[in-house]
Amino acid sequence: MKNRSLLFAFAVTIGLFATSCSDDDNEGETLLPVVGKWNVSKVGSIISGQEVLFDYPHNEEGCDKDYLDLKIDNDVNQGEYDSTTTPCDLITETGTYSRSHNNLTTIIDGVSKTQDIMNLTLSELKVKDAAGIITVYEKD
Repeated sequence: MKNRSLLFAFAVTIGLFATSCSDDDNEGETLLPVVGKWNVSKVGSIISGQEVLFDYPHNEEGCDKDYLDLKIDNDVNQGEYDSTTTPCDLITETGTYSRSHNNLTTIIDGVSKTQDIMNLTLSELKVKDAAGIITVYEKD
């Protein structure tokens, strides 16, 4: 009987401790990894309080979609398809990226860009830059 009482008291203490702890540092933060190849799907902004998105206009018809490939070692490859000289010519740029809470910072060709992660699921990455431009990526 004494062991049961101790076990019950221990369980109640653990339960109270677990419910009293809060993860305020991660409030609103998504903890899913950003690693992977993300195809640019839509772009837009917030107009009059409403999110307005449209298909990414730089995706070349008949080509793969432009992309951002975030590697596990914090390297990033950015790919854009351009048919100006040859059909579906892939132009890539490389750099590094970092993630701090809900910010994604890329440095590509010496240009640093920090974006807020608005949404991150297993299949979608939605970011917004300082100018309010929203970019939606779909997982490859």
